[in-house]
Amino acid sequence: MSKYSRKLQKLIDTAPKQETAVLVSLIRQQDTDQVVEEHLEELAFLAETLGVKAVYRFTQRMEKPDIRTFIGKGKLEEILAYITHFGVDMVIFDDDLTPSQMKNLENELKVKVYDRSLLILDIFLKRAQTAQAKTQVELARYQYLLPRLTRMWTHLERQRGGTSTRGGAGEKEIETDKRDIRNKISLLKGKLKQIEKQGVTQRKGRKGIVRVALVGYTNVGKSTLMNLITKTDILAENKLFATVDSTVRKVVLDHIPFLLSDTVGFIRKLPTHLIESFKSTLDEIREADLLVHVVDISHPSFEDHIAVVNQTLREINAGDKPVLLVFNKIDLVQTMPSEAEIMEMSEMEREEADFKDFKALAEAYRKKTGIEPVFMSAGTGEHVEEFRKRLTEEVKKIHQKIYPHYLEDQTVSFEEKDLN
Repeated sequence: MSKYSRKLQKLIDTAPKQETAVLVSLIRQQDTDQVVEEHLEELAFLAETLGVKAVYRFTQRMEKPDIRTFIGKGKLEEILAYITHFGVDMVIFDDDLTPSQMKNLENELKVKVYDRSLLILDIFLKRAQTAQAKTQVELARYQYLLPRLTRMWTHLERQRGGTSTRGGAGEKEIETDKRDIRNKISLLKGKLKQIEKQGVTQRKGRKGIVRVALVGYTNVGKSTLMNLITKTDILAENKLFATVDSTVRKVVLDHIPFLLSDTVGFIRKLPTHLIESFKSTLDEIREADLLVHVVDISHPSFEDHIAVVNQTLREINAGDKPVLLVFNKIDLVQTMPSEAEIMEMSEMEREEADFKDFKALAEAYRKKTGIEPVFMSAGTGEHVEEFRKRLTEEVKKIHQKIYPHYLEDQTVSFEEKDLN
């Protein structure tokens, strides 16, 4: 073997191994096979976003979780046999576990155990860029972990400031960890209050100008749409929670200036601690004059995603705001063919096809919500001018309420700039 080959082999041998996981989900009576599959697909996508490869999926039909280990004894033995044989690094549950369930599961399985909330929290921690977002996520994570600490938490960062403890040399390590985390929570709360004061001052300076916030389920294309409208280069990836920090830009359409903010995407079962900790970031939504609700119409569960977003908006007291509904990613959708085209298809082709009739869908949402939706593709630019026109109309309505005489002989133009 040559010197180069040996060096290359050494690099391969010492390269960090990708962590693997098995996914676990309970099937309730009302759950269909399709719903269960979609939820597990989303969980696998979450794991992938964290850099973990999902190698197998376990499901169990139960009306309610086992109080001790969430799943039944037989299923637990099945999972243990699998992870032992294949050397799997962790087990990820699609629901939240109680502190005692997590402790019992780690004792039984001898590997790291994640529930859905902890998985999302760790993704947010990885994605956060600004000091505010990092502080918010770190606080939420420690608040979530505190009652769940066990000796198995090898992935928890320990940062102790000294060797002396109030309990003396015989104090249990777990109690030391808990006390350290309580101290960190206190420090993070203080730091966050200071950051929020600065944010309030910053937002006060934006009074008198229309504020628009992009909202939607995670990975629906909000950042791509933001880039399209503002001609900027915000990170836009095909990953869940590519955006954690809110981004604000000043935009001008038809001589009307307004602020456009890209906010964190929502998801089903979004951890309560995370919503509480992201209060100041969610203020961008609460204080907006108009919400642009972006929907990935190509996703089979897009209607469920709309319901999740609407429910979350109600929970943060933003459910009564004017909304512009945008059905995005139409380039990925098979539109309804003509009757002649349908007649030419085979029976199997018709059964397997997942067509969407945009006209019927628009009419349904007009009747249901009174909102006229926009159909477009931020990725390809298809129908983007229709979106710009509708957005301009909505912004003008709000702007004229603030400045009734602004549009008279208005010829002033503005430059876009970063307001973060």
